[in-house]
Amino acid sequence: MGQLTNILAKTVKELEDRGREQAGKDPYRLRFHLMPPVGWLNDPNGLCQYRGDYHVFFQYSPSDCQGGLKLWGHYRSPDLLRWEYLGAPLLADTPWDCHGVYSGSALAEGDGLHLYYTGNIKLEDRDYDYIQEGREAWTLHTVSRDGVIFGSKRVALSPRQYPAHYTCHIRDPKVWREGDCLHMIQGGRRRDEKGAVLLYTSRDGETWEFDRELTTREPFGYMWECPDLFSLGDRQVLAFSPQGLTREEYRYQNVYQSGYFLLEKDWREEQTFENFREWDYGFDFYAPQTFQDDRGRRILVGWMGVPDSQEEYTNPLEGGWQHALTVPREVTLEEGRVLQNPVEELEELRGEQHPLSRGQELQLETPSFDLLLKREGQEKDFKLNLAGTEGGCTLTYREGAFRLELDQAAGRGRRLRQARVEGLRELRILADTSALEIYLNGGETVFTTRWYPGQENLRRLLLETEAEGCLWEMDSMIVQGI
Repeated sequence: MGQLTNILAKTVKELEDRGREQAGKDPYRLRFHLMPPVGWLNDPNGLCQYRGDYHVFFQYSPSDCQGGLKLWGHYRSPDLLRWEYLGAPLLADTPWDCHGVYSGSALAEGDGLHLYYTGNIKLEDRDYDYIQEGREAWTLHTVSRDGVIFGSKRVALSPRQYPAHYTCHIRDPKVWREGDCLHMIQGGRRRDEKGAVLLYTSRDGETWEFDRELTTREPFGYMWECPDLFSLGDRQVLAFSPQGLTREEYRYQNVYQSGYFLLEKDWREEQTFENFREWDYGFDFYAPQTFQDDRGRRILVGWMGVPDSQEEYTNPLEGGWQHALTVPREVTLEEGRVLQNPVEELEELRGEQHPLSRGQELQLETPSFDLLLKREGQEKDFKLNLAGTEGGCTLTYREGAFRLELDQAAGRGRRLRQARVEGLRELRILADTSALEIYLNGGETVFTTRWYPGQENLRRLLLETEAEGCLWEMDSMIVQGI
């Protein structure tokens, strides 16, 4: 380590030690979702399985729970249930990333765990608009043999290697291997205010050449962030988080979105990108990333948050931390539909079981549960109330629309999110102390939100319409090191 790296690492450790007790006392700390030890968390990064262990890196600002200089934090797990926090492996300690270690990805190879990410430089020698000019985005590369300690950082792509018709907003490299060729996809903002992704190729992971640009015929947002490109069954998926879409009644309800195109052809072939589908219709979901594990599963993790949403809704900050990641979701393709469902490992956290049917009210002494309901008449109206001691939410289905409504106390500004749904056959809710993940019809439609129904570990459920199912109280994951 260099002197600057040592100083930054020591500072991070001091911030975590100082804030750990305050965060630990927060009644809204989550039980089976990954959170920052202290401070701020945003995008999941570097998701992979390496030498049998799962790795989840994340955007991390330990100094400020409202965001600040970005580093990477790091969790590791053998089974997605027992986690160990391993500190901040990537710090803003070089001339190429001194204003932030931005998002990126992992490539698990036989010779080591490779990380590729965007190093952010913000020029301050004069006034800039920081869109057309004033920033530099460096694509950086570092390798670890053990998956924990990373070596020196090397430049994979400099700003001079990006196409001239792009602004200085190019970021979030996702790297994967196909045979003897490596591919990299990056998100970008063109000078004509059109979002797109850029593809690069490499034989050795060090020297990269521009391949092509992928975008829509008509503008679809001004910026595409956090891109991903992967195979799912016999199809390919181009995923990204567009910025600049116009809000609609049932779509694009957040300030920024995350979703995908299900491609009709191989991504190398000429085609039209259309029928964009959102990953999630809730208040708090952005910047998901996927990876394939040793079992061949395509697993997705998203950020339970949205950039620039603080003017509309907020989170309590008394604990000195903010935001979390979704549970890992398995992504599958069935009959042309992309489905998301919690990985099966989470069922091992299920505890005491309670049956639930129409008209029944449950009083629970736990804030965390897994609820599964099924219905015979899928077109009939549906209503379920969830509440704590201070606030609650209502889930309804009527006339082809599913609605998530929170009251002022529980929502902190979150009020209504809704989506068109072709009948409601099944509903699953993963409820944590301050998070809800709602999966409809086997994962065809998903809503994710933070909620704050009360600091006591009491929850009430009232099922007002026809449905039957079961609720399991949920135990906590094991998380060491925080």
